[in-house]
Amino acid sequence: MSLSIDEAGAVLELRRYTLHPGRREALIALFEREFVHTQQACGIRLPGQFRDLDRPDQFVWLRGFEDLADRPRALGDFYGGPAWHAFRDEANATMLDSDDVLLLRPLPGPTGGRAAPAGPQGLIVAGVCALATPDDPALLAAFEAEVLPLLADQGASLLGRWLGDPARLLNNFPRLPVRADGPVFVWLSQHPAGLQDEARLRAALAGARSLLLSRLRPTAGSALQL
Repeated sequence: MSLSIDEAGAVLELRRYTLHPGRREALIALFEREFVHTQQACGIRLPGQFRDLDRPDQFVWLRGFEDLADRPRALGDFYGGPAWHAFRDEANATMLDSDDVLLLRPLPGPTGGRAAPAGPQGLIVAGVCALATPDDPALLAAFEAEVLPLLADQGASLLGRWLGDPARLLNNFPRLPVRADGPVFVWLSQHPAGLQDEARLRAALAGARSLLLSRLRPTAGSALQL
């Protein structure tokens, strides 16, 4: 099933799992064999699954929903269904932590279109900025004025941007924890020749309380590819 970031839905989870050493490939194989089509059958959208290139024991994936109201129904159907019951122990045995989850809503604004064809160094960058205030207009303006031109200079493409604020976007499926340390601004961008000029990017977003940049490569079963 092909799915673009634009079709990920009105609510997106950015999920980062820390795994037992050496277990990432086992989880990816299980996830893509048993948990992709079965979540999609519940109306859940799966735009992408990724290996973190700098953290060999982390698996990153995106899960979207039509809207917040549909999230409890969709998750209840999946986690109450036969696939999760059959394979949850095998999946959980690979994980040290599965609670690093950001609940996000999309920000309006144009994306960057298609990136140039990816070379061997091509990757996806996920940026997570901890904000000083829920909407932090200064930082969002800096992203527009400085980061977007920098991405364009690199031949990169902005795939999407989101805001997360636990005070405004409540976790309505409490069985699965989400982070409560928001607010955050998140973006995804596609880089055909790798992440370049990281220092300038960090300088442009120096107003953030913190900035995590993750270099990601899609798995074979990810809808989003380079």
